[in-house]
Amino acid sequence: MNIVIYGTGGVGGYFGARLAQAGNNVTFIARGKHLEAIKNNGLQLKSVNGNFLVKPANATSDISEIKNIDLILISVKTWQLSEVAEIIKPVLNENTMVISLLNGCNNHDVLASVIDKKHILGGLCKVISFVEDYGVINHVAYEPTIVFGELNNEKTERALQLEKVLSEAKITNELADDIQKEIWTKYLYITTVSALGALTRSSHGEMIASPYIKNMLFKTAEEIYAIAIAKGVNLPNNIIEKQFEIIESLPYETTASLQRDIMDGKPSELEAQNGTIVRLGKELGIKTPINDLIYYTLLPQENKARL
Repeated sequence: MNIVIYGTGGVGGYFGARLAQAGNNVTFIARGKHLEAIKNNGLQLKSVNGNFLVKPANATSDISEIKNIDLILISVKTWQLSEVAEIIKPVLNENTMVISLLNGCNNHDVLASVIDKKHILGGLCKVISFVEDYGVINHVAYEPTIVFGELNNEKTERALQLEKVLSEAKITNELADDIQKEIWTKYLYITTVSALGALTRSSHGEMIASPYIKNMLFKTAEEIYAIAIAKGVNLPNNIIEKQFEIIESLPYETTASLQRDIMDGKPSELEAQNGTIVRLGKELGIKTPINDLIYYTLLPQENKARL
């Protein structure tokens, strides 16, 4: 399969390397010194599941150089998604699939506002990995997983083909029966832990160890769950307990990418996570006091990072 990884960070770098390792024609979209290192030295994957060096690695900053693309996996930051949609629009052919692996609950809507909806599948991923150095991706925990599906949940031929490609690359994957349920399940987890981790400057383990902060995590999740149910998402009533089982099973020092970005003074996905819950709460008439507190307390730092 001819695959483009748009955004070669911890997420795109990991899955792109595994897809290339399986023999797919993978092109990495990167920039700056990261791009230069990938071109010169290949893309090095360090992983608890086994290391791999993609060399030579196809890499460019200009997607217009690539023809006959079968699949574009987008793994940038949420605030960049609309811009990326505009950039990829000219290279889409009749059969190109586009999947966003970003954190967020409405990425497919953002894509559909720019490109034809026929190209879009819903998607998400689960992985703890990061750019260790230019050209080097480090996967440190969690079984890397891609969950995807047609927006109408049909098991189409192209979805089944992608399932086969991912499986042959030994990437744990799930062709979802209800992709909205899966997206919101991941969204509930990541929005519960990320910004509160930034606000408290604490790891998952440290937050869980504090009864007061753990209770804040629960209340954050309860507000997200209420929004999801109001929007008609079919989340089970024990979803919060299930997500906390996952949180408590992760390494004590686990942190989320949003948290690391805020703590490093970088722009973050605050708006796509807790900010979206605040906005949807206002639209739906649902009170979200804990998400309000988290969002508005971090917003001045977020605005400063974007100057």
